[in-house]
Amino acid sequence: VQLQASGGGLVQAGGSLRLSCAASGGTFSSYFMAWFRQAPGKEREFVATISWLGRSTYYAGSVKGRFTISRDNAKSTVYLQMDDLKPEDTAVYYCAADGGRWLATALNEYNYWGQGTLVTVSS
Repeated sequence: VQLQASGGGLVQAGGSLRLSCAASGGTFSSYFMAWFRQAPGKEREFVATISWLGRSTYYAGSVKGRFTISRDNAKSTVYLQMDDLKPEDTAVYYCAADGGRWLATALNEYNYWGQGTLVTVSS
């Protein structure tokens, strides 16, 4: 499975961005999908995950209520809508695909990773 993330950029605090991650190869609809992020000088951390059909989602506490993960299996694409962005959301955002369990939040539970897209939030 190859994952291609896009949609990052520079935005002011309080603004919005939508990230996309297009998958090719494999069977997209059979994978739990997730977003992670890595801020400068910090470890990569879990952001959000979504179930096969998109009926269930789970978020890190720091983004709950501001970010929304969704997917379109017909387009083999997962999205991350980010609203009310804060400077602390500045990071490289990575999409990940996993053939394993629901509510996987650890990096080593995901088998496939995109290249990352940079989100910079100015104050």
